[in-house]
Amino acid sequence: MTTLQALVLGCSLKKSPAPSSSELLGREVLTALADHDTDGEVVRIVDHTVKFGVSIDEGDGDEWPAIREKVLAADILVIATPIWMGQPSSVAKLVLERLDAELSEKDEQGRPLVFGKVAAVAVVGNEDGAHHVTAELLQGLNDVGFSVAANGSTYWVGEAMGSVDYKDAGPKPDTTGSATKALAANTAHLARLLKAEQYPPS
Repeated sequence: MTTLQALVLGCSLKKSPAPSSSELLGREVLTALADHDTDGEVVRIVDHTVKFGVSIDEGDGDEWPAIREKVLAADILVIATPIWMGQPSSVAKLVLERLDAELSEKDEQGRPLVFGKVAAVAVVGNEDGAHHVTAELLQGLNDVGFSVAANGSTYWVGEAMGSVDYKDAGPKPDTTGSATKALAANTAHLARLLKAEQYPPS
């Protein structure tokens, strides 16, 4: 069986080596994907100089082009984000803005370069909003050209206004674990199908 490649973009506001609950859940997605012959890595966006903009290269030290090459080399893209004020992190929104450039990048048959790639989302927070954040991110990723498998998201939300993070929550709930397993199984399945037979040109 062909080994798939996955990339997790960690959208924490904190630079490494600070612990990140969203990155932890993203790594758990990678672990679950490994059960489906998928290798991967995590890139924490704030560890790099990623400039604001909607082009593939904003120049002057912009490190997005190197991250973009990893996106294009992967079969699966996972965005892992915390919830802030019921919204995806500003870093996650920055990633969507940079991916917007892919709308004008086409292959020789006129298809976006990310056609055939599958996106998923991992969300953590101490407030409501996981469904909203998931919807916002998956809609944006699908608009750019990524496909989304059934149950293509996983999340953990602690007590509203609470102080316990996912990384400190002790035993993790079966609901999050089962959602992560379903995400991995379905996302890898769809990615493998699309790798074998790409979408037709329109």
